[in-house]
Amino acid sequence: MVTARQVAEESGFSISTVGRALADDARISVETKAQIRRVVAKLGYVENIPARIVRGGSSKMIGLMLPDIRNDFYATIADALSECCDREGYQVVFSIANDRDTECRHLKELAGARVAGLVIVPTQSPRRETLALLRHVKHVQLLRKLPSSPSPWFGIDDEECLRAGTKHLLDLGHRRIAYIGGPAGLSTAEARIKGFRRAFLDADANAADAIEEFGQTTVKFGNEVITRLLDSPKPPTAVIMASIQITKAVLDSLHRMRVSVPAELSVVGFGDAPGFQWWGPGLTTLRMQIQELATTCGLWFLHHLSNGASGELHHSSVIPAQLVVRGSTGPVGSTAQRKITSMPKDHNRIRKL
Repeated sequence: MVTARQVAEESGFSISTVGRALADDARISVETKAQIRRVVAKLGYVENIPARIVRGGSSKMIGLMLPDIRNDFYATIADALSECCDREGYQVVFSIANDRDTECRHLKELAGARVAGLVIVPTQSPRRETLALLRHVKHVQLLRKLPSSPSPWFGIDDEECLRAGTKHLLDLGHRRIAYIGGPAGLSTAEARIKGFRRAFLDADANAADAIEEFGQTTVKFGNEVITRLLDSPKPPTAVIMASIQITKAVLDSLHRMRVSVPAELSVVGFGDAPGFQWWGPGLTTLRMQIQELATTCGLWFLHHLSNGASGELHHSSVIPAQLVVRGSTGPVGSTAQRKITSMPKDHNRIRKL
């Protein structure tokens, strides 16, 4: 393996100058840095990152901790952040942590590797050790927000999002509406159910008609809950989801059970994954600008890191959602529902929330 000494000999500079140039030290001229980097490229030298950090240099790694990569939201986030970081000379180190023990263990490893910063979608109830570590690692929270942490946060207007989707169904005359969402307790879940309930309150509708179902954001839960609801003595006339994974599971189940949408059941999904507009009559859904959110988060965070700022502790940024009206929703108990089914699948009406 090529050493720093060999780079120094080839370039004609001292080892200390080579080390400072590679650490982008301001004391080294632009010309010298360029000359040393040409030699580095020629010899195929790979810098010893831990050694650079010990010398006072900085890591160029950004930790990204997500609960799941199969979720389209998180895949989009990973892609957008990776692109942002790459443009600024940083590298994303990816971690999946869907429980507090894994979250704590992975955070220790990232902190030990001296990551320059961390973008994290936190678990519901992190360990005390995790919260203590976060106080010493520059980080930003994404989507989910810990009430106990004042760190910067970038998220979606979850409450308004579900309120608007539920209002759409209420305006169509539905009252027995089922809400199917993720585990209660998460900041996102709490905001979404609040929006669902607020829509009933604003419409002066009987909250007793509403159905609320909470569970893990898995295919199994989605399949089980929609099957049970439709087999019940008083099935809902409409359903609204608060998770993209649950949405996919419910759509698969409705297709398998040959439920006529929206004649038998009006459906509002969550997220707008590829294929949703082609599902059945076209899925009415809540579309979030996830790529925009991730890019905004990444650019803001990298700007603060490059300027040596610790971050504005109370900074927050919220993006709105859009209600995309397609053919999967229609008036309750009306023949107009079947007419909507025949709409072209690319017929979309977008409402900004």
